Amino acid sequence: MGSTHVNARVQKHRDAMRMAGLRPVQIWVPDTRRPDFAEECRRQCFLVAQADSADKAMQQFMDEVLADMDGWTE
Repeated sequence: MGSTHVNARVQKHRDAMRMAGLRPVQIWVPDTRRPDFAEECRRQCFLVAQADSADKAMQQFMDEVLADMDGWTE
């Protein structure tokens, strides 16, 4: 009986979201509990850092963006 109330509430929420023009989407994300997760993050970060250091245009863009942030507050 308790799950029926929850199911109805969830359905009501889903219906409201659909009426707002949205639709549900399922995505798969990495499992952070896997033992090799941290090592894979390090590996990918290393690859990105290598690619970024070789991309002078990207570095110039990042420098310009950083300079444009002067005066911003948190």
